[in-house]
Amino acid sequence: MNIFLENVSIKSNSGPNHFARKLKKYLKKYGHTFEGRQKKFDLQLTFIESTAYYRGIPRVQRLDGIYFDPTNNYVNKNRFISDTYKATDGVIFQSQYSKSLVEHYLGKHKKSIIIPNGADIELIDTIKPLENDFISRYKNIWCCASAWRPVKRLSENIRYFLEVSEKDDCLLIAGSNISNEEAALIESERRVYYIGQLDIEELYSLFKASKHFIHLAWVDPCPNVVIDARACGCHIIGASMAGTKEIAGLGATIVQEEQWDFNPVSVNHPPELNFNNQYQNDVESDLSMMDVAAAYSDFLKGCKEEYIYEHKNKKNR
Repeated sequence: MNIFLENVSIKSNSGPNHFARKLKKYLKKYGHTFEGRQKKFDLQLTFIESTAYYRGIPRVQRLDGIYFDPTNNYVNKNRFISDTYKATDGVIFQSQYSKSLVEHYLGKHKKSIIIPNGADIELIDTIKPLENDFISRYKNIWCCASAWRPVKRLSENIRYFLEVSEKDDCLLIAGSNISNEEAALIESERRVYYIGQLDIEELYSLFKASKHFIHLAWVDPCPNVVIDARACGCHIIGASMAGTKEIAGLGATIVQEEQWDFNPVSVNHPPELNFNNQYQNDVESDLSMMDVAAAYSDFLKGCKEEYIYEHKNKKNR
């Protein structure tokens, strides 16, 4: 199929766009193309919400989650997501958490599937672990990475590291948008370092040098950094109230927290965690983007076949 990727910026390293770049690469291995100027599109794959629609072809929506913060006009912000959801021929959710959240607000879709994110093993295998004199001073490297917002709970990541790590371990924090309070906390701890925004290959190099990857974010649908860090060999430490546990792998450390009922709540004040309540993850999940792309390919083909069948029947009525 020739696929129109909508609402995607391939060069961006944000979560959805980073995944879109991986997906495009691996769908091409299954014979799919993305050549709008050369030939007609066969299907439209929309990330999150749609603003353009090619008539006469099926449309599939890829959804991570939706807005639910009552302090941020969530009903209005969900409007285009909801309109797209109602109009699409199929929906791809990133996790069971994502599916449950969206269905709580928008109801069940007539055709949907859960396909978690995957890692670009092919690229990861070409990357060497980070090595320098600085990290060689430490026994174990811990790391975390995100576009930091309150819901990502960076302070909880740091607190967990300080409580659990050995005295000759260090924590390296990558990403953007840390707050003044978080910067002050980092500055006050001699084994915690902020290393700034890294590109994808630099992140993989950091992950490969690290023993642990901490991602204690709250209500995170299916974080790409978790699947990438796991593919690089990191032991994952995550929180239970999100999609993280669905991709963290067998044996990952999961901090148990109170179940959320999906009713509107502010994302600026996530609850603190009790690190005494943790367990080893018993959920297995696939890592490879080859398998993820295969699942996408099958679902997209199925949506196209159903679309053609339905429209043929309408013409014959």
